[in-house]
Amino acid sequence: MLEFDNVSKSFWTGKQRKVILDRASFRVELGNSLGILAPNGTGKTTIINMMSGLEKPDEGEIRRGCRVSFPLGFMGGLIGKHTARENVRFIAQIYDLDPDYVEAFCRWLCDLDEYFDMPVSKYSSGMRSRLSFALLLALDFDMYLIDEGMPSTADVNFNRKAGGILRERLERTTIIVVSHQAATLEKFCRSAAVLRNGRLYMFDTLEEAKALYDYQG
Repeated sequence: MLEFDNVSKSFWTGKQRKVILDRASFRVELGNSLGILAPNGTGKTTIINMMSGLEKPDEGEIRRGCRVSFPLGFMGGLIGKHTARENVRFIAQIYDLDPDYVEAFCRWLCDLDEYFDMPVSKYSSGMRSRLSFALLLALDFDMYLIDEGMPSTADVNFNRKAGGILRERLERTTIIVVSHQAATLEKFCRSAAVLRNGRLYMFDTLEEAKALYDYQG
């Protein structure tokens, strides 16, 4: 499970304080994927980052009782001066996985050829995205975090291979996805929430969440 207990988060914009969450409490159980509807600019990425542990709340506690992924498409964990091989083997050790398996999986999926043994700083944004995506799929989490603003790759062969693996993975894991479009959530989630002015309104069904979101939107 993933649980937010009285969590608050805000930022100073230079002119005013922008509230992302105001004393939010909710719980996501394994097997019950959640979609969060939120307009652009309301803090979707910040919430996903807090769920993964990349950002800390100002107040409250976030509890993770399962293996929660980093956000799909996140590339901040890659060290530019190290090669892809060095990066994936190091991260595999952090997650107590077989470095040989993780390296072989990422080599096969990314299809970077000789670039796999070059520093990541020399990669194009598309190559970095492919490596990050492959690494996330190699680690096999209990709960996956998806931000609609995640970077994409134009590589058709990679999209075909990675998309097939992701679809299979999503059938047996729990998903939390944040988006400003209800259609995005329909692919993954039954229950949903609406984020508005720092408040998170939870609903048992996506249809209920859409009704509030459309009414306020």
